[in-house]
Amino acid sequence: MSPPVITLTTDFGLTDEFAGVMKGVILSRCPEAQVVDISHLIDPQDILQAAETLDAAYPYFPKGSVHMVVVDPGVGSDRRILAAAARGHLFLGPDNGVLWPILRDAPVDALVSVTETAFFLTPVSATFHGRDIFAPVAASLAGGTPLAALGAPVSLEDIQRMEIPVPLPDGRHGLTGRVTAVDRFGNLITNIRREDLDKTAVGRSWQQLRVEIKKCRIRGISDAYMRAGKAAFLALMGSRNRLEVALCCGNAAERLGVRKGDPVRLVFEDSSARRRSSKTPPEGGSDRKGIPRQKSR
Repeated sequence: MSPPVITLTTDFGLTDEFAGVMKGVILSRCPEAQVVDISHLIDPQDILQAAETLDAAYPYFPKGSVHMVVVDPGVGSDRRILAAAARGHLFLGPDNGVLWPILRDAPVDALVSVTETAFFLTPVSATFHGRDIFAPVAASLAGGTPLAALGAPVSLEDIQRMEIPVPLPDGRHGLTGRVTAVDRFGNLITNIRREDLDKTAVGRSWQQLRVEIKKCRIRGISDAYMRAGKAAFLALMGSRNRLEVALCCGNAAERLGVRKGDPVRLVFEDSSARRRSSKTPPEGGSDRKGIPRQKSR
């Protein structure tokens, strides 16, 4: 039988002892567990980033894995801690909306408020529930403890929801989204999905698309980071199935001065507009100076 898997997603960083201490608690309670770090570098208190990171990662783990997310600005308050069984996995997180994107459209098999103190460390710190509540409860779940033993059931309608930004129509054949994440290479990940593009295209080719962000203009969608040539901006569908803006062998976020939340606009050009503009190269594609080297993922 395969050992149980517990994943960790936090904003604790790697400088302090926090992530390591949680692993120590888990292994003390469930020595056979395989503990996997999804990320400890979520931006502090960024619940949306944590939710999107977990949502992108958990499907690639074995069914039955326990996914623990501790991005918890309300630690020590009266906010609840939730444990859920959904999509063949177990999820554990604060009731602050971080689990909402995963649970909202899923058949939820069980959902409880974690209140049974027998599973906690004692005493419980008001500032480190990751160590004293989340970690031992995750270990108990990995060891086979049923959700019903952790506390009373709650309904999906009763938990905290998260406002998930969606792209909005912009004119007849346009779409405005926003940057929701910047990865460590400086690639700009947006909330524009493949299906959003298809719906807006209305039969048009993706090569008729113009992507506008700050002063940068990009025509068409590339299929890989190196397709645009070194030091050129490009747009492509990334591994999360979201539109990304990247700078080949460089950092798009730094070069453009873009941050999370900044808008990105998409316009599908007709063929006559493309012919009129064919002699003008896309902005940002010709400056090849001062670009830090980037590794592809």
